[in-house]
Amino acid sequence: MKNNIFNTLKSVSISLVLLGSISCEQFINTELPYNQIGNTEVFADVSSANAALAGLYAELWSSSMISGDATGGAAILGTYTDDLNCYSPYVQNGLVDIYNNVQIPSNTIIYNFWSRAYKHIYYANSIIKGVRESTSISQANKDRLIGEATVIRSILYFNLSQIFDDIPYTDTTDYVYNSQLKKMSKSQLMSYLENDLKGSISILNDQYANQERIYINKKTAELLLAKVLMMDDKWSEAEILLSQIIQSPLYTWESDLSKVFIKTGKHILWQLKPANSTDATKEFIMFNFTTSLPTSFSLSDALVNSFETGDLRKQAWIISTVINQKTYFRPLKYKNPVNANSTEDSVIFRIEEVYLLYAECMAQQNKLSEAKAAVDKIRQRAGLSPLPFGLSKDGLIDKMMEESRHEFFAEMGHRFYDLKRFKKLTLLPLTKPSWKTFHSAFPIPEKELVINPKS
Repeated sequence: MKNNIFNTLKSVSISLVLLGSISCEQFINTELPYNQIGNTEVFADVSSANAALAGLYAELWSSSMISGDATGGAAILGTYTDDLNCYSPYVQNGLVDIYNNVQIPSNTIIYNFWSRAYKHIYYANSIIKGVRESTSISQANKDRLIGEATVIRSILYFNLSQIFDDIPYTDTTDYVYNSQLKKMSKSQLMSYLENDLKGSISILNDQYANQERIYINKKTAELLLAKVLMMDDKWSEAEILLSQIIQSPLYTWESDLSKVFIKTGKHILWQLKPANSTDATKEFIMFNFTTSLPTSFSLSDALVNSFETGDLRKQAWIISTVINQKTYFRPLKYKNPVNANSTEDSVIFRIEEVYLLYAECMAQQNKLSEAKAAVDKIRQRAGLSPLPFGLSKDGLIDKMMEESRHEFFAEMGHRFYDLKRFKKLTLLPLTKPSWKTFHSAFPIPEKELVINPKS
């Protein structure tokens, strides 16, 4: 029995169809898209190619694993771990099961998470193919378009692999080739992503195409490459990349916590722009409860109570609301309401993450003083005292995890990724009693599976 998934994406004259078919070994089956305009027409000039790429960025903001609403990793992974409480009124949509760590392969939230990611990967592959084959786009524009689309694809693959472990990889739209795809080990995937990102870095520029930094640049690719290298314990190589980003004149440290999520900040590497000029960010909308009970998420007591006394981030980025004599907490990183937002985009990568990853690389190489200095920079802005001297490598890593949690709560699923990378998911049963060891990876969605009795 075979289940095909039809995910149709129509944007700027492109009709892209991703059809997934998964067995125990065979994971993506794509058929010829119907009603598809040929690539030669879609990519006849740079304007239409730019529009196609802009469409992909818009999709990422609208509904993807990195979008700021309930479909994105910040929400799903935050409530799966111990940072967010879930109040979804619709039990059947799967969010409550995720919150309770009940792994059901038929969960619609997980299925949509997976299928949208592969739809966007197919979209990126279509852009890469169309631009590469175009005879009317200049080489400089080809480099930019292919480089950005490849980095987007790499981000999607990287996050999928952290969540599902072994996954299929394809860099083509060829439906015959894709019909034979099998799962790839995480280590092999990291090798592919390393090659893809090195190729992107070689053709991208440091300078941003837009002053709001809503398009990927070379340094964004270098950050992702550093993450990939760290998965393979290539600490010194990752250190070089992270050091280059920290030292780049493109980026400056933002010392004012109230300005960290202002879109003009020079500490931001990449962010996604709302669909309309005054739209609120999806993050603001998702957490905006003030007088009525939350219907999506609130911050967990475990998170709120984990901050050190005097941590300015707790004061600046968390607000309490009393409803029916019960206190709820919500993030206040994004502040602009609907139809009144002119200063906020949704931040994906910022320099604070680079500092903490740099600290991790230093600690893993036993360069403990350098690691401490990087963590202390984060702590200093939060109004906290420096870490004590003499901390062991493991002690420093524990402090890095704490700082990452307090710096990036309700952002991009950082808590899950950190706990998994540091092999600390075993801490979750303290606050998540239903947590089991096998919960370290999501199950492949049931709609993507063909049960093979011989597997």
